[in-house]
Amino acid sequence: MNDNLIVAPLVAFGLSCMLSWLLTEKKVLQVLDKPNARSLHALPVPRTGGIAIITSILSSWLLLAPSSVSLLLSASVLLLALVSLADDVRPLPAFFRLVFHSTVAWVYAASLLYLSHGFFLTLVVGVALIWMINLFNFMDGSDGLATGMALIGFSAYGAGALQMADEIFAAVNFCIVGSATALLLFNFHPARIFMGDNGSIPLGFLAGALGIYGWSEGIWSPWFPLLVFSPFVADATVTLIKRLYKGERVWHAHRDHYYQRLVLMSGWGHRNTALFAYVLMLVSGAIALSAMGQNWMTQVTLVATEYGVYLVAMLIFDYCQSANSQYK
Repeated sequence: MNDNLIVAPLVAFGLSCMLSWLLTEKKVLQVLDKPNARSLHALPVPRTGGIAIITSILSSWLLLAPSSVSLLLSASVLLLALVSLADDVRPLPAFFRLVFHSTVAWVYAASLLYLSHGFFLTLVVGVALIWMINLFNFMDGSDGLATGMALIGFSAYGAGALQMADEIFAAVNFCIVGSATALLLFNFHPARIFMGDNGSIPLGFLAGALGIYGWSEGIWSPWFPLLVFSPFVADATVTLIKRLYKGERVWHAHRDHYYQRLVLMSGWGHRNTALFAYVLMLVSGAIALSAMGQNWMTQVTLVATEYGVYLVAMLIFDYCQSANSQYK
């Protein structure tokens, strides 16, 4: 094994830890997330954690073989981080963000799939990647939640790559794990720094983009990423559908996600909600890894069953909250 495959994730951890400390304790590049009616925090908190995560990921990737991380992937991550940082400093129009995210997503999807799979599949996968970019951002609203998702989700990706003896691709993912682990030390409740859009948007892209890459290279099936990141996908997707059904403006900030309702209305708070989510993520990752190598029908059945369980749990949760509100 190449030593850099071990060194690179350690470098990612160390650099992310140092940058997170500078951004948190030394108040470098202060961009504050000020509380509002839709926030889950009470005091202003820096939202520059993405600078630590993305800088350390891209820097650690330089230690890997030049061909192991495509220039397009790195450039896409960097562009998404820079535009999102600008949005964190001064909000950009929602339409501009959607167009930019769509362009990056479809260019990347086309680079992997267009020649081998044609226009229609590239279009569908591009839409899925756009949704992954944004749902990760939607789910970054509670202390340690999205950072923990990155740690556990990309660990599953790395383990899946190792299971197929692709050490370089495993290291690519473990660099993300190292970076997220360091930020989590500062982002877990009570959070001293938030990831911000400059972290959640590129991480959402990476969750989708590396999932697509693993599928295109035959490392795993297209169902694998859907299982690994199922807690986020289920919450964000069901919440979006419900808001569309109600005729609400889905691009506006809100507190309708199930994780937000757990924090606010069920007395769980940030810490217990995050720990509960970590358990879900670990179980989902374990199921995804155990399904690798299984036949197509088995994997589809697992996906349908897991998302069915989520849906039933959400319906029960909705019913219980509705019943409790009627008796208050």
